[in-house]
Amino acid sequence: MELVAGVLERNGLLFAFVVVGAMMLISGWLSKTLTRGRLQGSAIAIILGLVLAYAGGIQTGGEAGLADIAIFGGLGLMGGAMLRDFAIVATAYGVDLQEIKKAGAAGGLSLLLGVIVSFIVGAAVAAAFGYTDPESMATIGSGAATYIVGPVTGTAVGASSEVIALSVAAGLVKAVIVMVGTPMIAPLIGLNNPKAAMAYGGLMGTTSGVAGGLAATDKRLVPYGAMTATFYTGLGCLLGPSVFYFALRFLFGG
Repeated sequence: MELVAGVLERNGLLFAFVVVGAMMLISGWLSKTLTRGRLQGSAIAIILGLVLAYAGGIQTGGEAGLADIAIFGGLGLMGGAMLRDFAIVATAYGVDLQEIKKAGAAGGLSLLLGVIVSFIVGAAVAAAFGYTDPESMATIGSGAATYIVGPVTGTAVGASSEVIALSVAAGLVKAVIVMVGTPMIAPLIGLNNPKAAMAYGGLMGTTSGVAGGLAATDKRLVPYGAMTATFYTGLGCLLGPSVFYFALRFLFGG
């Protein structure tokens, strides 16, 4: 067993692909047998992954889920920012420019509304929990947009490390909800074409959440949703520490 464990630890990334592949097979089987295909296998895999990450965290007392267990260390690299961002950028090669043009003003409006509404909700929640200074409200409000925008804004405006951590937590919760909830609400909102996917990505904004949710809904929609979600992140990074922050200073002082 020690020999096997040593081999798995030295080939952590390869073993991570094996683990994820096995989970996808199990999730596909569960999708067909338990839900008759109504809930996509990818969505079930996401839920199972979250459960295993929680179990790993409880077992080790760490912060990286299963990746804190030596033989599963490759999951930390596979699920890290480098490969995630590489996968997201790679989806751009599947985009049809003609479909992008069809989004028109609706796509741009969804981006703007998505960032503004998320920021307002996040800032309001921050104020409700006693974080009433402009720096904290701007940071947590930006975190409600995405877990990337929160730290960028917090660092720029001088927020405390505690508040920046809260902004990351807010963004992660949003990403998980979008990831798991997208395949469930897709039939209800007509999320079945590239134009709708672009609007959805612009409204939700969390790139990892949108990409995962759309993959569980219809993998052909992933490039379109991920593209506008990526623009959303960039727009949030521009507006969070500037327009939104100064608007909060004007309204609440500081």
